[in-house]
Amino acid sequence: MTSPSLFRLSVLCLGAACCSGLIDARGFAAEPAVAEKAKPTAWRALFDEKTLKNWTITEFGGEGEVTVEDGVIVMQQGAELTGVHWSGTPLPKVNYEIELEAQRIDGSDFFCGIVFPAKEEYCSFVVGGWGGGVVGLSSVDGLYATENETATFQSFEAKKWYRIRLRVGESFVQAWIDDKPVIDLDLTNRKLSVHPAVALSKPLGISCFSTVSGVRKIRFRELEEAEREHKRLKI
Repeated sequence: MTSPSLFRLSVLCLGAACCSGLIDARGFAAEPAVAEKAKPTAWRALFDEKTLKNWTITEFGGEGEVTVEDGVIVMQQGAELTGVHWSGTPLPKVNYEIELEAQRIDGSDFFCGIVFPAKEEYCSFVVGGWGGGVVGLSSVDGLYATENETATFQSFEAKKWYRIRLRVGESFVQAWIDDKPVIDLDLTNRKLSVHPAVALSKPLGISCFSTVSGVRKIRFRELEEAEREHKRLKI
């Protein structure tokens, strides 16, 4: 025969188990709770739209003036290159995405060159280079953007904003311009490198060549687990 105190203890334990979800009201083991779907990783602004905080003007030699005007980083035309590079808290070197808007204010060459890390290597994503229309990665296996398979050609209107997005995973680099895929490179057995002229932009930098450029809305986020798998884009 069960004592009254032991019976009360059993009832209390049963109630606690039901409340915790370990067993159901009938005394059977309850199904484990379904884990909540992971929330998308949040975007982090890298530009405060007022100052060059966490950015340093890159001393290429002969660079033009860099100012912040109405929420835009304006890079004036220099002898060749003008740009800024990240000098804030170190950012991840892989499994990340960076997005910004850029425009060619004046000139005829690249108005957005993003030097970026891919694990222990570095590369640059060029928008509007080699006379104004080349889009591609420089360099892949020692070949510049005009020479490797990432090269495409696009016309860019002066003083028009273009949304540029770059994604770097463990085994791939992908890029979009205004949501249109322009690069999808499988990094298996490939070697990335950066042109010596923009090496000072490392670890993360934005520059223009013989052009006046505007850049705004720079933001960064880490990739979700599902995004780290290489899923081919239709280009």
